[in-house]
Amino acid sequence: MRCTLMHKNIPVVDMEIDPEDANIIKMYSLKNPEHLPVGTKVKDDVNRAKMNDWLRGRSIPASRDGIGRVLENINLNDTSSLIVKCYGLSLSDHYWISPEEHGLEWEKINFFQNDFSKDMGELLFGSKNIKNAEINFISPDNTSDGWLRKKWIIADEKRILMKGGSGVYEQEPFNEVVASAAMRRMNVPHVEYTLLYDKEKPYSLCENFITPDSELIPAYRIITEYKKENNVGDYGHLINCCKKNKIENCVESLNKMIVVDYIILNEDRHYNNFGFVRNPVTLEWKGLAPIYDSGTSLWYNTQFVGENMESKPFKKNHDEQIKLVKDMSWFEPELFRGFEDEIMDIFSLSKTVDQKRSASIAKSVMNRIKHLCLLKGKNITGTNEAV
Repeated sequence: MRCTLMHKNIPVVDMEIDPEDANIIKMYSLKNPEHLPVGTKVKDDVNRAKMNDWLRGRSIPASRDGIGRVLENINLNDTSSLIVKCYGLSLSDHYWISPEEHGLEWEKINFFQNDFSKDMGELLFGSKNIKNAEINFISPDNTSDGWLRKKWIIADEKRILMKGGSGVYEQEPFNEVVASAAMRRMNVPHVEYTLLYDKEKPYSLCENFITPDSELIPAYRIITEYKKENNVGDYGHLINCCKKNKIENCVESLNKMIVVDYIILNEDRHYNNFGFVRNPVTLEWKGLAPIYDSGTSLWYNTQFVGENMESKPFKKNHDEQIKLVKDMSWFEPELFRGFEDEIMDIFSLSKTVDQKRSASIAKSVMNRIKHLCLLKGKNITGTNEAV
């Protein structure tokens, strides 16, 4: 299929794509190299292997809960072909694939301003069996990342992401709400999550923070754009990449993310689980995106609450990663007054996390806050009620 990669209304590069697996077979004329996806350019040209890595990275991962059943239902071999079926459209950025001679227009097909099909979302949630010929594939669910069950819905003209839990405790939706509460107390920019039960299953809901005038660039794309220096660690490399892109306040913002993840013991802050926001037309960087996707935390998949867990992305454990933060002057322990009770109130809505477990989680979180204060030399004398 001959097509053009577009960035909103800006043609980027002409290419040939195999619609069966979204593999880019050949690249033709490069029209606007400055609008190439971050990390796909080598010198002044586009790299086909990097472009394929970027494009396939837009597909639903093979690890997604229930995806095998969905593919069998719609008679597809893998999720990559779904990218082509929805023109590569997403609710995270403004790239899309315009087939030759189709005459499509961004204003008429983008998901930020136009309705989209519910078919894929219903299939992914196992609520409907639809044959391939009956499916409307024009949906942002085809380009949603992550292994948890999720789908996009529209409510009151807002684009809302609905995401489930996993395992015995199905704890991730509640963790998102706890993380939101912690960041609200610290005044850390974040995506706000709420809870919903649907067919006896808990889900988190959050409004899309990306707009028609902004887009999310995952940190993974940033770190692949420049070669890492031999004497620089992962944290330093990302800081250097941000500085080269003239992304402001990157150190302060990343440090706050590290502190948040330390408190909630986030195990999965990989480089595709946070990112940076920019203007898709001017390419001006706005800074670190509000913190999102914090569900894989708070001992979500183990009965042993309180033990240390692995961390990402800069160090393999939180005790080492927190050492990267040199300035904690903004952190005030008294902001956590009553937080233990708030955590228990949130988990009281769960049908799988009992009071004993929720009390253990709440106490362990407060102990981590105390330890954080001690590590950073905060004077917590007389603030026992807060921490």
